[in-house]
Amino acid sequence: MASTKGPRGRGVALHAVLVSGLLLSAFPFYWAVIMSTHTSTEIFSYPPKLLPGSHFTENVRNLLDTVDFFGSLLNSLLVAVCVTALVLFFDSLAAFVFAKFDFPGKRALFALLMLIFMVPMQLQAIPQFVIMAKLGWIGSMTSLIVPAAANAFGIFWMRQYMRSAIHDELIDASRLDGAGFLRQYWHVALPVVRPGLAFLGIFTFMGQWNDYAWPLIALTDPDNVTLQVALSQLNGTHGTTDYGMVMTGALLALVPLLIVFALGARQIIGDLAKGAVRG
Repeated sequence: MASTKGPRGRGVALHAVLVSGLLLSAFPFYWAVIMSTHTSTEIFSYPPKLLPGSHFTENVRNLLDTVDFFGSLLNSLLVAVCVTALVLFFDSLAAFVFAKFDFPGKRALFALLMLIFMVPMQLQAIPQFVIMAKLGWIGSMTSLIVPAAANAFGIFWMRQYMRSAIHDELIDASRLDGAGFLRQYWHVALPVVRPGLAFLGIFTFMGQWNDYAWPLIALTDPDNVTLQVALSQLNGTHGTTDYGMVMTGALLALVPLLIVFALGARQIIGDLAKGAVRG
């Protein structure tokens, strides 16, 4: 009996820790939902209100009257989708070359890639702005999409994933069947690394969706601002910020992220489960 109670007790304790961590992680989201249904006065009342209020529709109406929410949302969606698609293609293509092919200067190029990976994004803002200005792209969505079309992290991540996920025998067999480089990439590599692509897609989409500094610098046209820049305009001055409206905007901005995460996580879990069944 002691041998069965021990593992069972550890299992109960482990589940209790996991449930506690889940509740702590979900509380900020729950608190955002609660605040989006109250006015600023009710948000700062004591004791704090832990149940939904009745001002959500009013906060939504005030939000839509203050900023072009849906126009900014479409701008953010355009940038995030385009950048994610380009990153998935270019980064996986470059990673496939680094992971499965030998060529002169491979180590030097990869070392240069790691140096670029370690450069903070803040240091890239000024030279990037100068380049975009010389190309005449400042103020347009192109200044957000093209510089982010490939990145060092994505290449490094997919390269590490491909080295272990794609066996050399698959590449050799496809080469014997007459498959060229692009066919090897499209028909051999991509089907195997879909979980890695799903993670990179989620990571890239979230990064572009939440990006604030570079769109604030590059987008000089008020009609082309992204959602994060538009939401920053909700912060009033001299203590006049409507926090209920602000939290409503932040909550609505989370919806696309939740959808993308759900779709990407489903892809990751599904492919990992298939791999476990085959094993």
